[in-house]
This record gives sequence, structure tokens and C-alpha cells, in this order.
Amino acid sequence: MKIALVLLCSVAWAQGPEFTKDGKLMRPADYSEWIFVSSGLGMTYGSEGPAGQRFDNVFVNRAAYKEFLKSGAWPDKTMFVLEVREAASKGSINLAGHYQSEDFRLSAEVKDSRRFKDKWEYFAFPASGEPAQPLPRTAGCFACHSQHGAVENTFVQFYPTLLKVAREKGTLKER
Repeated sequence: MKIALVLLCSVAWAQGPEFTKDGKLMRPADYSEWIFVSSGLGMTYGSEGPAGQRFDNVFVNRAAYKEFLKSGAWPDKTMFVLEVREAASKGSINLAGHYQSEDFRLSAEVKDSRRFKDKWEYFAFPASGEPAQPLPRTAGCFACHSQHGAVENTFVQFYPTLLKVAREKGTLKER
């Protein structure tokens, strides 16, 4: 029974995001098994950089990724997870460079034209692991993604494999 439940949950996450009855986004337990689209180190979009360098790891659900490869567009139920981890340099046998350490933050971007007025919504998961509420419309991610997203509200310009697809399919907004 337990194996069947785990399999059922994995299939559901492959198909798209899940929400609580009150509209909170459930944290996908298996997001690190999704399609890894890119990682950035020390990226910042404002005038002030972060206090320390961090890795940004971006994952997208498999069903959305497969559709994007075919069409160059994101289908409804697309879900991106942004995992931000601290960069460490001293530890174990490492003598130079950086590696990823403990989780710092987990957030998500979801496309659902039936659920959201502007199709896309943004969420920040609490450290407790509880479901996430939608971020307020005043959050900077709304304006930044709508102004600078290379395909719809997504930063495909930073995802090398998908950037090529968007160019080939004619869906890329040059930024």
C-alpha cells in the first residue's frame, strides 16, 4: 500500500503542481528528481548583491519539459522549483573552488491559466516544509519575470538547452 501511494504521488507531480483546499502550493518531495535545467552562482538582479555567494538550482516538472521540447512553450501545470543553496569553500578535502552546502531557500513558479489571473504565480516555501501561499503581487518576482522572461515569464535565457529550443521554435523574446 505504501509503495502504491508513493508511486501515485510521483505520477501526480510529473503531471503538475498540487494545491491544498485553501490554495496553498504543496511542496513537491521529489523535485530534485525532476529535470534539472540550470545552476547559477552568485546571480543577483538588483543593485545590491547577496551577502554571500549562493547557488541557484532550477528544476522543472517532466511533463512540462517534454512539452517545451516539442513546442517551445510552457503548458498549463508547468512548475519550476528554485533551490537556493549556500556556496561553501572550506570542507573535507576541498582546497579551492566552491561546492553547494545546506538549503537556504526553496521557491516555485507555477503556470495555471484556470487558477491564476495572469497565468503565472510565485511561491516561497516556509523552512518548516509547510505548503506555500502565493506571494503578494507587489513581490519583485512578478515585475522582473514579466519584463525579462525570455519565454513567457521564464528565464530560459539562463537555461542553455532550452534556449536553443526556444530559438528553433520561434518562442524566444530576445532580451
